Amino acid sequence: MTRIAIHGVAGRMGRTLVEASRGTPLVKLTAAIESPGHDIIGMDVGAVAGLATTGIFVTDNLAAAAQHFDVLIDFTNPEPSLSALEICRTRGKAMVIGTTGFNALQKTTIATAAREIPVVFSPNMSVGVNLCFKLLDLATRVLGDNVDIEIIEAHHRHKVDAPSGTALRMGEVVAAALGRDLAQCATYAREGTIGARERTSIGFSTIRAGDIVGDHTVLFADAGERVEITHRASSRMTFAAGAIRAATWVPGQPPGLYDMQDVLGLR
Repeated sequence: MTRIAIHGVAGRMGRTLVEASRGTPLVKLTAAIESPGHDIIGMDVGAVAGLATTGIFVTDNLAAAAQHFDVLIDFTNPEPSLSALEICRTRGKAMVIGTTGFNALQKTTIATAAREIPVVFSPNMSVGVNLCFKLLDLATRVLGDNVDIEIIEAHHRHKVDAPSGTALRMGEVVAAALGRDLAQCATYAREGTIGARERTSIGFSTIRAGDIVGDHTVLFADAGERVEITHRASSRMTFAAGAIRAATWVPGQPPGLYDMQDVLGLR
């Protein structure tokens, strides 16, 4: 049985992960972490998640808690995530990172740490979304440069990064299949008189509204027809279940940087 810790238990995903861990026989929740000074420090994590008491109390001392877990699951923000990663690296603990919004330098830091510990780093832990990544690669290779490609994503009003990490990963999959560099061909905003669309552009549209859990559509449009590949999430439990699955897979792996494609055997 894999002993897991959850970093960011006060957040929406953190609470969902606590619930998911209680219903999974292959893992045991043994530590719950929040940022220093948070008002839930010292509370039973079951009460935080609206569940029965667990006897596991929320702490802000990740370093001290490291002796009690095998894998840390992190859904926080880039800075606290990287701080947790450094502690896991020095303690030899595996990590599952579902946090998004990292810049290029921060992603390099994750890759560097993964030379010493196994890390699953994925912008979306959903099994369905990762299947979509495979479908996108296939669709792009078939349709090629003959179509205009647009990525539309929608999330709840509280999401702080845009486009979403999942949308960006979709863009990377499409760009790679076309032999393009997303950094060079992405269009993130349009306003005013912008002229005709560049054929090689990959466009992004972002929606933030209400309590939308996560919708992603990649549109391949040609004259006379269009193909759309869409994933809609109606519950955060789908992401939590994927993260738990990753946590059961990663402890036996050698040091390295992995994603959900590895976890699901989709390589």
